[in-house]
Amino acid sequence: MSDTEETESAGRIYRPSEAHAFPDGRLNDVLEFVENDPEITTYLEAQNVNAVDRKGYNDHGSKHISIVRHRALCLYDLLKRAGIEFNGARQQGLEEADEAVIVALAATLHDIGHVVHRDSHSYYSIPLAADELDRILPEFYSKPDAVRVKGEVLHAILCHHTEEEPLTREAGVVRIADALDMERGRSRIPYKKGGRGIDTLSSQAIKNVSLQTGDDYPVLVEIEMTSAAGVYQVDNLLKAKLHDSKLEQFVRIVAVQAEERDELVERIEL
Repeated sequence: MSDTEETESAGRIYRPSEAHAFPDGRLNDVLEFVENDPEITTYLEAQNVNAVDRKGYNDHGSKHISIVRHRALCLYDLLKRAGIEFNGARQQGLEEADEAVIVALAATLHDIGHVVHRDSHSYYSIPLAADELDRILPEFYSKPDAVRVKGEVLHAILCHHTEEEPLTREAGVVRIADALDMERGRSRIPYKKGGRGIDTLSSQAIKNVSLQTGDDYPVLVEIEMTSAAGVYQVDNLLKAKLHDSKLEQFVRIVAVQAEERDELVERIEL
């Protein structure tokens, strides 16, 4: 990988072949399975129909899932490098290697409920994801452990929206990662295509989102904006998802203007 590619992918792309701050063998086996599974692939395509084709909202399909899963695993890795302990797998008597599996599977299946309806989709995602997990997990776990992993994945899926409070840090990672897919019009705040409201304008103002180790915090989320309108997106989406995620004290958000302009906001820290 070139220096440019490494810089562009830092905190954005999870690469199975690289060294990580957690045991990654089990995760990588699970990822290989789900990324090549035709049923899951079809769900990720089909779940975009209600959101995009029928309601005219922004993408919630396979591209969104890929971005969220990559950033969730990068966020998880940064937190593990800082020695942050996770409680979901541990409290179920599972292994550390299962933490990343929970994060990855929840990120993959969190929007599957869109095939039923965009509205209240996180609740519809639960029974559909449960069926998929019953098919996937026996490939990697004994029955008791499969049940425990399933429960943790479903908890993280349910809590990816702000209506439900995450009770585990694994769920908090998925919740935050869902909001990190906001670049260049890829807002998680639904907006009508072609609209000129604040949701649309603020989303278009987000140029780049990166995750890195912070000076005073385990994770620094740096957001480059082309205009001050992006502050609305950061404040109403990412800040809201960080709240009550069980990770607030470990993540710092900094939004900066990517271009020099005569505007009120050049840098904001949340």
